[in-house]
Amino acid sequence: MITANYGLPTVNMEKTGRRIKMLRERAGYSVADIGRECGFTGAQAVYNWQKGISLPTVDNLVRLSFLFHVRIEDILVYDYPSVRMVG
Repeated sequence: MITANYGLPTVNMEKTGRRIKMLRERAGYSVADIGRECGFTGAQAVYNWQKGISLPTVDNLVRLSFLFHVRIEDILVYDYPSVRMVG
């Protein structure tokens, strides 16, 4: 039997934020550019993603993947818990 978390990965918000920032910079976009492309009037949401405070919605992940020319899986950073077998 596997423990309660079932050994499933979780999204690491802080590392994902750093990845979004790196991909944004590599693609040559400003924070304001990304905000506009995602339909925001300001850049605060993008800053929050980059700081690991929040994550983009699925729709915005799709937009980011197109803007950065990567798969959604290349934007998200996962934590894989160690799995303990019990019983």
